[in-house]
Order: sequence, then structure tokens, then C-alpha cells
Amino acid sequence: MMSLSWHAAVLLEGHGVASGQALNAGQLKTSPYPKGTIAMQLPFFAGLGLDLSTFWPGTLNLSFAPAELRLGSPDYLFQNLEWTHLHPPETFSFWKIRLRSAGHCDFNVPGLVYYPHPDTKTRHWQGSSVLEILVPFVGPVCLNQRFELGVNPAAIQVVCSST
Repeated sequence: MMSLSWHAAVLLEGHGVASGQALNAGQLKTSPYPKGTIAMQLPFFAGLGLDLSTFWPGTLNLSFAPAELRLGSPDYLFQNLEWTHLHPPETFSFWKIRLRSAGHCDFNVPGLVYYPHPDTKTRHWQGSSVLEILVPFVGPVCLNQRFELGVNPAAIQVVCSST
């Protein structure tokens, strides 16, 4: 991977759908995907040449607010993937990244931006300043925890909005 551009991010609460934890959270959240969408999608992506088996089967939802994200050419693009009968096919892009701790924990791990294209995704959207990240299990994390994301600046830009 080329020289990375590093950006501060904060962990937000996700929908719990990617990991399947929406059903286990003890809240009123429900998910039609009890095992989680990532676990369900794993064999489809593997069949297309992207092995996600080394990653924890859920996403970290990182906010870069108030910055805006500009996503360029992905490292992987899978168009119209039919991975469930519950809704129409979706298009997915993935970008290679690194995630490192920004505090007392010490890790620096490879990962991927997981991006279901909003124009093909039927529900559970993310805000325009949020990226869903796939990484290996990094231990317990908590809401509002700070991280740093290393990205290829030619592919992902985090642009501060001028106000």
C-alpha cells in the first residue's frame, strides 16, 4: 500500500445489522438478518475473489463529522450482488485501509471500507460523514472511542467543510 493519509474518527453506534447484534442488544431493534449481513455475504464475496474471513463479522461505524467524505475508485467493486431474497441485489465497493488506535490501546491493523451503494441499498443507511469499516477483532471498543483511519489519498478524501 502506498503512503497513507491519516484522519481522526470517532466510533458511533451502528444499526447492529452487519453483525447481527441488533437482535441481541436487549433493545427494540430487530433485524431480518439474525446471523448478520457480513456473515451472510462472506461466501458471496469469497466466490468473487474477496476473502473477508480474517475480519470480525461486523462493521465499526466511524464518523468524520463535520468533514465530508469523497470516495474515488474502489479496490473492489461488485455490482448487483444478489445475496439475499429479502430485497433486490446490491452494489458494494471496498477500499483498503489501515485502522489504528488513538489512545490507550495499541494496534494498527489492515481493514476495508465496506460500502453498500446507497442507490441499491433498501434500508439502514449511513450518514454522509460515516464509513463502515471491516477489521480483524481488535478487542472491546466503546461508543465515542477515537481511532485514526489511514487511507490512500487518491481513493478516499476526508475534506473539512468550510463554514
